[in-house]
Amino acid sequence: MAEQHFDCIIVGGGPAGLGAALYAARDRMKTIILEKFYPGGQIITTDRIENYPGFAEISGPDLTEKMMAQAAAFGAELRTGSEVTELRRRDDGMIEVACGKDLFVSKVVILTPGSSYRHLGVPGEEEFRNAGTGVSYCGTCDAPFFKGKTVVAVGGGNTAIEDTLHLSKFAAKVIMVHRRKEFRATKVLVEELMAKVHAPDSNLSLMLDSTLTSIEGSGKVQKAVVKNVKTGQTNDVACDGVFIFVGMVPNTAFLNGFVDLTEAGFIRCEPAYLRTRVPGVFAAGDCRVGAAMQLVTAVADGVNAAMCMKHYLRDPKWWDEPLADAI
Repeated sequence: MAEQHFDCIIVGGGPAGLGAALYAARDRMKTIILEKFYPGGQIITTDRIENYPGFAEISGPDLTEKMMAQAAAFGAELRTGSEVTELRRRDDGMIEVACGKDLFVSKVVILTPGSSYRHLGVPGEEEFRNAGTGVSYCGTCDAPFFKGKTVVAVGGGNTAIEDTLHLSKFAAKVIMVHRRKEFRATKVLVEELMAKVHAPDSNLSLMLDSTLTSIEGSGKVQKAVVKNVKTGQTNDVACDGVFIFVGMVPNTAFLNGFVDLTEAGFIRCEPAYLRTRVPGVFAAGDCRVGAAMQLVTAVADGVNAAMCMKHYLRDPKWWDEPLADAI
């Protein structure tokens, strides 16, 4: 297996990877992005983005194309259909990245494999999986598209409550569905939620001990079918959209044993400079612990990693310096 050498290898072609590639390539580093499918990550399926600075409105595919072209203009190479199967740090400090029969080698690797929204797997979810037709996984991203409408929100964790409260600022009516009577979110968020629910002019209501069993409509979401887990009774809830907040799944299974992962699979890294436990390996974007799960922060992570790697390349001892003294 012939080795292909690069100054910087980026694993994943989503927003974090494209941001990292732009900055690495502009520094005249020989840079390659290894992408399993097609670049863009989650934003490639988004038809309308309104919260990325500099664009009042742009589609995910259009933004991806612009980011790809910008990185390529400075010499970054993109290889699609390149699934990374294994990484290894050699005794000489170089890092090997295996993709099938191809072997890439570099002193620096930036991990940006991203994460995926956890799905419920109910009928209608895939059919309407687009904010334009009614199913969304991000209240921060898509709440404005449902101004004055009725929506159903599913989930019971911190993100579910935060995004449901955010939805209530835009939608005329929000029905929150949770499979238990108690919420697993932090106490302060639950208190804020209940205060909103019991407010005299509240547009937010709860359906507890309940699960969403299907999403139905013609061309767009028109109703959600909700089942009470204790009584077995089902109810048709008329709505214009369904927001599913049941967590994220990081795309990091192939990294198990190479870097430290949380129980949920997120990459453990030092938060300011994104250093993992493996010298020369950074983590950026939605795959890492503490990620904000937003397009703009993913890009910023990639940029930060690309800038920090220069400190490591100048002096490998930088990797072990305490956070306060690192730069």
